[in-house]
Amino acid sequence: MITLIQIDDSGSGSLIGGTCIGAMRTETKEYYHEIIPIELYRPNIFDNKQYLEHAVEITKSLLNKLSVFKDEEIEVCRGYMFDRARVWLKENGYNHISTSIEDPLQTCVEATFESYTIGLGLPKQFLNYTKYPFHFHRLLRWVYADYENRYPLCKTGWKSWKKYGSLSVTTSYKRLPKSRYRCLKCGLPIEDNSSVKVLKYISNRPNIIYLHEEC
Repeated sequence: MITLIQIDDSGSGSLIGGTCIGAMRTETKEYYHEIIPIELYRPNIFDNKQYLEHAVEITKSLLNKLSVFKDEEIEVCRGYMFDRARVWLKENGYNHISTSIEDPLQTCVEATFESYTIGLGLPKQFLNYTKYPFHFHRLLRWVYADYENRYPLCKTGWKSWKKYGSLSVTTSYKRLPKSRYRCLKCGLPIEDNSSVKVLKYISNRPNIIYLHEEC
């Protein structure tokens, strides 16, 4: 079997969380990952693209953990996240190519990022609803359901956040005779004939969020 090192990222396009960078020695399936912290996606810091420098440091760390020699073949995702890492690899004489990363690493690093976001509080059933890659406006609904606690988990340096991250929200109450909803704050089902809190805001379209009355 050919020895090959793969390096890929996941989560750079997700509103929630930082970005996961993973590396694998495909022959043995030895795998390591690290997370670019959400703090590097804050306003001003994000504009300086410090996350790209952090990607370089993570790349160095993962290559070290895998004990990679410079003559080993390395496949690096061709995405922008590795713009500076590719320069570093070239300057330091690593045998690398830029390409689209597929399995075995692709599935592994995506699963790692999903587990990371679940650890941040994103419900798995909602994760399935957003579909991968995570849908911005669907994730935004989850954020607005508990705004004060969830906006710190967002990439607030994004232009899309600046446009949609401080929208006017109205609150009202009503009774739902029939319900197929889950409360987007606590995650539990909303039963039929329940009194609910109703949040409304307009992003790219009008949005209605139902919460338990006490949530």
